[in-house]
Amino acid sequence: MEIRKTMLEDVDSLLMIFERARGFMRSIGNYVQWINGYPSREQVVRDIEAGCSYCVLNAANKVVGTFVAVEGEDPTYREIWDGAWLNDEPYVTIHRLASDGSEKGMAEACLRWCMARWDNIRADTHRDNQVLLHILPKYGFRRCGIIHVADGSERIAFQWLR
Repeated sequence: MEIRKTMLEDVDSLLMIFERARGFMRSIGNYVQWINGYPSREQVVRDIEAGCSYCVLNAANKVVGTFVAVEGEDPTYREIWDGAWLNDEPYVTIHRLASDGSEKGMAEACLRWCMARWDNIRADTHRDNQVLLHILPKYGFRRCGIIHVADGSERIAFQWLR
């Protein structure tokens, strides 16, 4: 798999991937994450314009996955409950990791790509996202505690250090 920056012409592909990801989440019992059309077209465009959105391409050069990798402080990570971050050094945050379900190993490709580029990575997920709760520790991410996102809901926070 290849990873490249997302371009504006990829927006419709990403929206389709997010729709499929929402359907998958619902099929495994995660009914509360990514509701009300999140992430929206506007969010996807903002991520692209900020230069932090990436596409995962399969061997046929088709977009099969996406993620956002944001360098710098994430405001929702300022406070953490029931634990602590591994350090206070600069970090990258992975958000909106999603696959269209057509290729195995998309999450691994994303995580390994990020781990090859950054020494300090944070991520979070909803407690009902059993897939990501399994994948993150598998690749060395340590559970650090609980954070609250903008709407006040809880997420389980993880960090990986080289």
